[in-house]
Amino acid sequence: MARYLGPRTRKSRRLGQLLDDNKSKYYDRRPYPPGEHGRRRSRRSNDTDYLHQLREKQKIRQIYGVLERQFRRYYEEAARRRGITGDNLLQLLECRLDNVVYRAGLARTRPQARQLVNHGHFRVNGRKVDIPSYRVRAGDEVAVKSKSRDIIVIRHAADTAGDRRVPEWLDVGLDERRVKILDLPSRVQIDTAVREQLVVELYSR
Repeated sequence: MARYLGPRTRKSRRLGQLLDDNKSKYYDRRPYPPGEHGRRRSRRSNDTDYLHQLREKQKIRQIYGVLERQFRRYYEEAARRRGITGDNLLQLLECRLDNVVYRAGLARTRPQARQLVNHGHFRVNGRKVDIPSYRVRAGDEVAVKSKSRDIIVIRHAADTAGDRRVPEWLDVGLDERRVKILDLPSRVQIDTAVREQLVVELYSR
């Protein structure tokens, strides 16, 4: 599967927004676009509406680590649901298993959470799930399997998760290495700094 494996800070610089909190010192060091002429290229105020819409879609894709075809399917499902399409889209992305693992503090980054899920370290309602895009539902319980509770990656993430705010829709027990899904997240409970309405406008063209 074609997935971007290069430096994530480069993507942040290209899109003009920090996409990975762990890379803030690198982004702050060079907050201008990448490339030979990056310093001289300022972000123009006369950029087209299409460029703003496209850039916002790329931000969301990079933040959640979703490929184009998969993102399009999320959007189509969000559009079919009742309610505001942009809110529905973010809710679907937040309910991915890899995102829940990251939000709970059991992984330092979303890419790390995706790898841990892929390697089969997590169980949902007592059943092994190794699909990062698995969608959790209200009432589900996600737990680290017993043999993986003290592997260094998960232990380090749990020990350093104190400075990260836990979303209200999750009940997290870091010592027990488990997280309960209390409810599906609403837009006000999602702190992802994106303008999802621009994505709706892009796909509605």
